[in-house]
Amino acid sequence: MSAPPTGRDRASSTAVCVYCASVDGIAPRYTELAAEVGREIAARGWELVSGGGRRSMMGAVAGAARAGGARTTGVIPRSLVDLEWADHDSDELLVVDTMRERKAAMEDRADAFLALPGGIGTCEELFEVWTSGHLRMHAKPVVLLDPDGHYAGLLDWVRGLADRGFVRPHALARLVVTTDVTAALDACGTTAP
Repeated sequence: MSAPPTGRDRASSTAVCVYCASVDGIAPRYTELAAEVGREIAARGWELVSGGGRRSMMGAVAGAARAGGARTTGVIPRSLVDLEWADHDSDELLVVDTMRERKAAMEDRADAFLALPGGIGTCEELFEVWTSGHLRMHAKPVVLLDPDGHYAGLLDWVRGLADRGFVRPHALARLVVTTDVTAALDACGTTAP
């Protein structure tokens, strides 16, 4: 375990930050989806950045990426190391003090962001990188993989905000939404709009 770096110090391989659930008891199709994403990241020769937990979808994406030969970096707050059963098999496990430090380290190490189904933590991470991308604080792709309508209500709500003038069309365009794993990873490898 090491302290978070001040900047990226790795080779030029694409690093995808995956946000997803770390809660137990969800339908197996979600952990299978996460594992498929991990395998695809590895097949492309890319790296994975994740929340550093080994449970549920978070553990599945990291385990599958590693099994395929991908380098994995996990970032986890000290208070969650035991609670989330920290992924000590990560090639690099960063233990930080706060959730804000966690998100900053993950964002710093990633070239693209991919959100899978998850709860309020996943939504919060997605909205933060989506907003900062829209505000031109970064030019990294932000992708939402939603094969079964998990986020349908949330996306309807955001589109309603746009209809009322609270969200600009170019902000909506900043988020790539897809139902397909290959399309999601393809979008992660492109330049953001």
